[in-house]
Amino acid sequence: MMDKSLPQKHAHIPENTRVYAIGDVHGRLDLLERLLNTIAQDSKTAPNRRVLVMLGDLVDRGPDSFGVLNALTELHTQPPFDTFEIHFIKGNHEQLMQDFMSGSEPDIWFNCGGMATLTSYNVPYLSDDEDVSVMRDSLNQAMPASHHRLLESMKSIHREGGYAFVHAGVRPGVSLQNQDPDDLMWIRASFLDAQHDFGAMIVHGHSPVIVPDVLSNRIAIDTRAWCSGTLTAVSLEGTEQRFLST
Repeated sequence: MMDKSLPQKHAHIPENTRVYAIGDVHGRLDLLERLLNTIAQDSKTAPNRRVLVMLGDLVDRGPDSFGVLNALTELHTQPPFDTFEIHFIKGNHEQLMQDFMSGSEPDIWFNCGGMATLTSYNVPYLSDDEDVSVMRDSLNQAMPASHHRLLESMKSIHREGGYAFVHAGVRPGVSLQNQDPDDLMWIRASFLDAQHDFGAMIVHGHSPVIVPDVLSNRIAIDTRAWCSGTLTAVSLEGTEQRFLST
């Protein structure tokens, strides 16, 4: 576990609140369970209001997307997380999976690790074009209703005081309330290269970093868990920023 205290920044979390945000899990149930255990221990010193934000890309690439979604559908019943507010941000990988399940062609999703998700739901990969509908129907049938509800509950952005939590980033020059959901799930270069104030400190995943990256206007915490073995969370309280990781 890494727990690194950082210099104070201008952004504040509301009083009597501690927020944990977890970066891209990508099917690594093993790492998610370890990090949640770390957060559970760390939260013993937290104030009364405790918030957990999942930053999206829960699925694909890693071996157990089914297990990740299953664990998170039940998390609100597990102490101490039954005392947390839990918010789920939609990542581009959740959107790709939902698009496939709704009828889109599979090429982009499969090229982005979707076949690992099919395997986790025990849906065999069929290579013939005419079998795409069979895979789609099989995935829809194999997915529990609780997983469907979790995916449908996901939102594009969550605000806490001077922070905004999104999957990928925000469009420079556009107010936070007017952001395009596609940008919030997909944007890269124009967001990553921007140096001005976005109207809040942006906490995001999507663009991998070797270690968490803290800039004046954003915090990046996608440490490529699916292949690095390091899943990262940021803990925010008042003006304090700390990292916890596997």
